[in-house]
Amino acid sequence: MKKSHPIRRTLLATAATVSGIVLLLSLKPASDPAGSVQAGAAGGAPSAQGGVVAGAQTLTGTAVQTDYGPVQVRITVDGGKITQADAVQKPSGGRSTQISGTAIPKLNQAAVAAGSADIDAVSGATYTSDGYKKSLQSALDQAGKAQGSGGQTLTGTTVQTDYGPVQVRITVDGGKITQADAVQKPSGGRSTQISGTAIPKLNQAAVAAGSADIDAVSGATYTSDGYKKSLQSALDQAGKAQGSGGEGSGGGAEAGGSQDAGGGAADSAAGKSTGTQVLTGSAVKTDYGPVQVRITVTDGRITNAEALQQPSGGRSTQISGTAIPKLNQNAVAAGSADIDAVSGATYTSEGYKKSVQSALDQAG
Repeated sequence: MKKSHPIRRTLLATAATVSGIVLLLSLKPASDPAGSVQAGAAGGAPSAQGGVVAGAQTLTGTAVQTDYGPVQVRITVDGGKITQADAVQKPSGGRSTQISGTAIPKLNQAAVAAGSADIDAVSGATYTSDGYKKSLQSALDQAGKAQGSGGQTLTGTTVQTDYGPVQVRITVDGGKITQADAVQKPSGGRSTQISGTAIPKLNQAAVAAGSADIDAVSGATYTSDGYKKSLQSALDQAGKAQGSGGEGSGGGAEAGGSQDAGGGAADSAAGKSTGTQVLTGSAVKTDYGPVQVRITVTDGRITNAEALQQPSGGRSTQISGTAIPKLNQNAVAAGSADIDAVSGATYTSEGYKKSVQSALDQAG
């Protein structure tokens, strides 16, 4: 017994040690506060993030330059809704830092609440608000959503008018325009008032007509003309030529007269005929203003040509009114950009030809 006593003591000590370790291990998860917090955090993260990760997108809009600095918005879109918005860039320095500090949080809240870029500007932060909305919309455009399932958000070209640029953004869903808005519009002095009255009417008219065949708003001829051209360029991106209705009567009111009426027929064909493309050329700068041409190509032939932008103001309006219809006819007749310049409109003719060629290049 005496010889075995040390062994027994060793065995008992070992057993006690093992039992103690087992007991500690079994108690630690419940008794270790840190372990409990970590487990909760690890378990909570998937739950909290689950709604964000599954089907969610983080989208960063373009950086929009304002008079006080760039504005760039990043959003999280989940289930077709904006769940978070923030400004990656915002005006700063001096007074701008204070203004941004007040305005940006309000704009973020408004974006989430509205679920779109259709939000009010913050008082005292007009430039920042405008830049925010544009960057926000560009982020939404990346999602390929038009604030509704199955739609497209299309932004037209920027059309220069005598009072400032006009650029239209539309939502097309099921072949119909469901929403229209001006991303850019003339502003400053009297122009702000005119745009404030005209743009909402033009937006409503675009949705109601489902095309760019809308009447100009009285007292806002230049803005209306720019709006219609930008709207048409947005529709062209959707591979549509204003649907079956075309741009017949509306086009006739614009400089180009019968050529625009002809455009309506070609646009109608574009919507129905196989092998038809509506192609918009680049905007070519001339000494008297930009020239941009849109053509319809059917089975490899130019069946319609029209100027979306043309020199205007003073004498230029008269020259364009005479030259553009002739250039349209010549482009269709030649089937190419190899056309003669119109006498007395050398710069406009040169810009027209270059824009036509850039449109043809898109067709390969």
